[in-house]
Amino acid sequence: MTIHREGTATITLTFIVLALLNAAVFYWLYASPAACWTIFGISLIFFLFIVSFFRIPARQMKQDEQLVIAPADGKVVVIEETYEPEYFKDKRLQVSIFMSPANVHVNRNPISGEVKLSQYHAGKYLVAWHPKSSTENERHTVVIGNGRSEILIRQIAGALARRIVNYLKAGMQVKQNEEMGFIKFGSRVDIYLPVGTKVDVVLEQTVRGGQTVIAKLG
Repeated sequence: MTIHREGTATITLTFIVLALLNAAVFYWLYASPAACWTIFGISLIFFLFIVSFFRIPARQMKQDEQLVIAPADGKVVVIEETYEPEYFKDKRLQVSIFMSPANVHVNRNPISGEVKLSQYHAGKYLVAWHPKSSTENERHTVVIGNGRSEILIRQIAGALARRIVNYLKAGMQVKQNEEMGFIKFGSRVDIYLPVGTKVDVVLEQTVRGGQTVIAKLG
């Protein structure tokens, strides 16, 4: 397991703040060692929890150009036909993955191909499962085309996630499972597929980025 570069500043700041806090506690409450060690233990658990947000576990990625691979870890919360207003402007099959604070937060390219669109949108911070979060929250939309299909992936900020990072630019050639971006803390990723695409996941299923097959391309 490694730590994602997006976590360096947050982890360092958290460590400094907790170190100063515990130094002050041990200085002022030295006569009450039980209280000091209790606060130290809580601080350690909190620090490890912050570190876990930025972990990148070692995984054997699944590679297959006929498949759409999960771009994120989490739980499937939406599988439905819906109107996509930003790029396609027609009906698409939407698959949404909710990422809890405990999930790995790296986002990956579900297919290989050319980046047709990479667009950031400022917005609100509704809870990630809110029906309007896809269109009203802070979000970043990416479209990747491989000559056979175009897939739209939308990173959506949640009530806790206040920073979406995306590394892609229009015109780039990208490979399946390479890093697309990162969302800090809890959030959601939507995938828009052509109507009629055979989906290989079900509602409430837990998926793993880079490994779980979301769908097979026609």
